[in-house]
Amino acid sequence: MSILGRISRRLLPSTLSAAPGIGFSTEAAAQLAVNPEHPIAPVIRESPDRVKWDYRGQRRIVPLGQWCPKIAVDAYVAPNVVLAGQVVVYDGASVWNGAVLRGDLNKISVGFCSNVQERCVIHAAWSSPTGLSAETSIDRYVTIGAYSLLRSCTIEPECIIGQHSILMEGSLVETHSILEAGSVIPPGRRIPSGELWSGNPAKFVRTLTYDEILEIPKLAVAINDLCQSYMSEFLPYSMAYLELEKLKSSMGISL
Repeated sequence: MSILGRISRRLLPSTLSAAPGIGFSTEAAAQLAVNPEHPIAPVIRESPDRVKWDYRGQRRIVPLGQWCPKIAVDAYVAPNVVLAGQVVVYDGASVWNGAVLRGDLNKISVGFCSNVQERCVIHAAWSSPTGLSAETSIDRYVTIGAYSLLRSCTIEPECIIGQHSILMEGSLVETHSILEAGSVIPPGRRIPSGELWSGNPAKFVRTLTYDEILEIPKLAVAINDLCQSYMSEFLPYSMAYLELEKLKSSMGISL
């Protein structure tokens, strides 16, 4: 009996370790040999061949009815951005991680070399209470700071919207203007050209200097240059076909 126990202790660990996807520790194998009536549950190890994909199911482009978001060839849209409905991202523009552009009720446009930074939410209403256009229009060389909320507003060329800013329906930011972080623009409010506004609700602070106005488009261009390094990490086509070929090969289906 003792000889049989010694033989089983030698053979059992190698037999168990050969089972694919299942592994036992040395202590568990020894206890199983000593007390076979009460074995320890096996430790399931993840197969090294398993591909770690993101199964959250988030879609970057969401067509709604006849409307489908349009992205220019040289525009950068981060993988976890959501573009829904009537959204147009023009040449050189960038939309960064976590932003949501929801054009289900009206059109949203992001102009040339403009950028919408992290966690921004941009929406457009059916109509504006001011009688102005209910579209959300972001013109060229505009920087939208992170965590900002824009709804049916118009931003003219070369403006900076600070982080955590809120622009309500019908608001207008004229060219060469800056909103400081945390500013709130009430519905129908107009920010004149070449001015700095701040506060909740936003109020006039001072007139921008000539040098400050020159720096506005430079900031947008710098962010555009930065997004080029991000774009180089993504292929213009999907690699899903490789996984399909691998699945067919494993199932013995001819390619």
